[in-house]
Amino acid sequence: MSNMYYVHPEAKIGNNVTIGNFTNIYENVEIGDNCEIAGNVTIYPGARIGSGVKIFPGAVISAIPQDLKFRGEETYAYVGDGTTLRECVTVNRGTASKGKTVVGSNCLIMAYNHVAHDCVIGNRVIISNACQLAGEVVVDDYAVIGGGSLVHQFCHLGRNIMLQGGALVNKDIPPYVKAAREPISYVGLNTIGLHRNGFSQEDIQKIAEIYRVLYLSDLNVTNAIKLVQETLPESSYRDEIVKFVVNSERGIIRSAV
Repeated sequence: MSNMYYVHPEAKIGNNVTIGNFTNIYENVEIGDNCEIAGNVTIYPGARIGSGVKIFPGAVISAIPQDLKFRGEETYAYVGDGTTLRECVTVNRGTASKGKTVVGSNCLIMAYNHVAHDCVIGNRVIISNACQLAGEVVVDDYAVIGGGSLVHQFCHLGRNIMLQGGALVNKDIPPYVKAAREPISYVGLNTIGLHRNGFSQEDIQKIAEIYRVLYLSDLNVTNAIKLVQETLPESSYRDEIVKFVVNSERGIIRSAV
């Protein structure tokens, strides 16, 4: 039986790539070695897919943005090595704003997720089923996003966070925390996740001290950050959290306590 899929002659396909029936791969697509692309997948121009990527049925990669400002400019959608995109995931390509949408390496993007234009997803991120990420959302490494969550455009989710399922996110979530409730709020550290990712108890304690000042001191954010810098010893965690909060354009989530 002849192959029942379509690959444009200008597409660049690596070695040992399997392609399922009724999949369409267009021009200006590059796919690395050892990928598994199931049936009924559509990969549009601008896709740049790494090695060892698994793409399940119904996924659509690098479709044009759902953004009225898009004028047909040449942009891209990147998927890093070892990432899995489950059924019906959509990853739109970028706009003139950033020029590319990026999903990092070794991520698990579960079924029915949407990653909009110009999003930047870090490495080893897990996004559970049916989440919707609006344009230009940034998700840092090792973040875990619960199923059914909706993330407002331009939000920034820090590294190693744990976000509850069904969350409505309209503020930035600083690194290493758990975020839950409605409105979405700080409810503590992602202690289990930090232990699983090799953080020592000493490191976790340093992070906890920073957030005790930031969220439990009854100070506004500006004064709490100042107190963190004045009273807590210098560390990479302190500098990272302070930088995240100071650079937050949408403002950070507040405490539920």
